[in-house]
Parts: sequence; structure tokens; C-alpha cells
Amino acid sequence: MSRTETMGLTKRGTLQSSSCNRLMGRSESHKRDSVMSNGGSAKVRGSLERKKSKSFKEGESYPSWLITEAPGSIAAVRREQVAAQQALRKLKIAHYGRSKSTLTNFTSSKVVPLVHPSPHPHPQRCSFITPTSDPIYVAYHDEEWGVPVHDDKTLFELLTLSGAQVGSDWTSTLRKRHDFRKAFMEFEAEAVAKISEKEMNEISTEYKIEMSKVRGIVENATKILEIKKNFGSLEKYIWGFVNHKPISTNYKFGHKIPVKTSKSESISKDMVRRGFRYVGPTVVHSFMQAAGLTNDHLLTCYRHIPCTLFSTNP
Repeated sequence: MSRTETMGLTKRGTLQSSSCNRLMGRSESHKRDSVMSNGGSAKVRGSLERKKSKSFKEGESYPSWLITEAPGSIAAVRREQVAAQQALRKLKIAHYGRSKSTLTNFTSSKVVPLVHPSPHPHPQRCSFITPTSDPIYVAYHDEEWGVPVHDDKTLFELLTLSGAQVGSDWTSTLRKRHDFRKAFMEFEAEAVAKISEKEMNEISTEYKIEMSKVRGIVENATKILEIKKNFGSLEKYIWGFVNHKPISTNYKFGHKIPVKTSKSESISKDMVRRGFRYVGPTVVHSFMQAAGLTNDHLLTCYRHIPCTLFSTNP
């Protein structure tokens, strides 16, 4: 064998040995990675098992109350929401004939709610209520405005006050509310319709109410009696215009609240046709707000949701 052939065989053997070494190195590396990987996953599984074993025991069943009664659970949060809604539904207005205890007794001129309407000392109200607003006006907003009324005497009263505040303001009218009740027999339509011309003059003089408005109230009482004959009650007649379901609006800003609507215009037109006085579209819309036929509280006002609940759950 020549020297050249000997050197070629030597180089070829060296190359084969190097390739084998590289293959063996790769195999050992794969083994190490496999061992490390298996060890890591075993550690993770062991950690999970340890964590699981602290709070759960396999093979044991847990009572449903442990899940539903646990503070912070979905069920607990839902119960709190339902309780809050039920509390809002139970809000009652024990003022100005809004409950059975006061339907026959209108002697108090102070606002006394059954439940404080807000747990917050300074709730956010509609923008027309300001820090300088008269307390009687604030109370009217908090406890009456937007709350549905279904009592005939109270509806007659609110219709009268809505007409009386034309040319004046609600605060001044609310201050005279007790005088209106005394002057017009607690708004008993049958009694008011019998007031004579002489008695009208006396009422106008004693309670400082314009004669034209006194006469208008007496005439409205006679029209209410006609409404009762045709519809059964003033309540059925008035609420029939809104299909016996309050209108709930979603105004964000006070300047968006209209002074009249197409609905108030249609009601006004029908009432004028029947002979009612002081029932223009603006007066009727104010009456609708006072009697809860429409809920115009701003979305930001804390009374918007309660009045909406009154609307959906009379």
C-alpha cells in the first residue's frame, strides 16, 4: 500500500470518529434536556397538587351554600343587587295624600318622607335644584316630582297648583299649598263644584288668590264631575292618555327638558274641548311631571332610578 493511500485511510477514519463523537454528544444533550424537562414538569405538577390539596380534597363533595353564601361570590353580589332594588321599590311617599295614612288628612304642610330617599347627605339632584333652592322646593323635587299619582283628590290638587304657578314660580305656589287645601275643601271635587259666587269672593280675599283663578278652579271641579260620570274617575281619564304607564325620559342636561311635548299638547287640547281652564300645553306638562305621568329627572339625578322603578312596579 502506498503512502498516499495510507494517509487517505487515516483521514477518513478521523472524520468518522469525529462524526460519531458529535452524534453521541447530541444524544447526551437530548437526554439531559429530557431529564430537566421531566423534572421541571414534575415540580410544577407537584406544586399544583400541593396548592390543590390545601383547599380541596379529592373525593369529597362541598355543600352548595359554601359556594352561594360565600362573600364576594356572584350569587352574593346578585343578592345585594336584588335587595337594593327591592328597597327602592318599597320607597313610599307619605306626603300630600300619597299614602293611605294621609289620603284623608291634609293637615301637615311639612314634607315628611317614610324613608329618607338617599343614604348620602349631599345627593346629586337635577340641575335646576341649586344650593340656594328653597327647602320646600327641594323636598318637592325629592319626594313628589316624577312619582306616579292615582288618587283623584291629589290629581285635582296638582292640576290646580300647576295652573296656579303660571306667572309665579313653584316655590311660591308650594308655600301657599296649605291655603289652597283649606280654601278648596281638601280638593274634594263634589264640594268645590258647589262653591257659590259669594264664597269665591271670600276665598279670593282671605287667601289672596286671584278671582279668575278661583273661578277657574271651581269650574274645573264641575268638569271633573263630568269626567267621573264618563270615565269612572279622573285617574282613569288622565292616565288613559299614556296607556296607564308612565313615560320615562333619559335627559342628561337640564336645558334639554322641554316645557311642553306633543303628549301634553294632545291632553291640553282634549281638556280645553271639555271646558277645563288653565290647562295649556305648558301647564299640562308641568302637571304630568308633578303627577308622575312622565319621569323627567335627569339621568345624573339620584331620583331618576327610583322613579323609574315606581313606573315599572306601581
